[in-house]
Amino acid sequence: MVDHVAGENVNQVVDSGKGVPDSPGYELPLLLFGGFRTLIDRLHTRLAGEGHPDLRPAHGFAMQAIGVRGATASEIGRRLGVSKQAAGKTVDRLLALGYAERADDPADARRKLVHLTPRGYDALARSAAGFDELRAEWCAALGTDRVRALEADLRNVVPEETAFRLDATSWLGGA
Repeated sequence: MVDHVAGENVNQVVDSGKGVPDSPGYELPLLLFGGFRTLIDRLHTRLAGEGHPDLRPAHGFAMQAIGVRGATASEIGRRLGVSKQAAGKTVDRLLALGYAERADDPADARRKLVHLTPRGYDALARSAAGFDELRAEWCAALGTDRVRALEADLRNVVPEETAFRLDATSWLGGA
């Protein structure tokens, strides 16, 4: 790849960090995403070894959107920021894998609610335990105080209303 022409920098992505005392701005979101992706990938490797080999990150978001009370496909879609059809496709996969089931809504016979099965709750419990272990690994590598400071700093800069949004799959262009 050509990144210099007559001593002029023409590739900002490749050379922007050279000779600059601070990291270029684009690195922060990439590092944050890389940290997120690393945690998610490692969690799913662990889950695969614990009896959940077909579980994908989108499934975890969908199971969170279903919640303990259950939800309709439309509600799941709204919570994830995807269409009802995209949510329905993910729900169908969760049903096929045994993580969820459909039932009549006792309050409205026209509606079908999606509920988590014991297998779905097991996957979420294992995910929570896995995230605790991964956080502990980060604490061992970076120090507990630094991880706590990182979490506190992120809480300070991430607006409260977006801190725990489930619609990352739609934001990243997937369902």
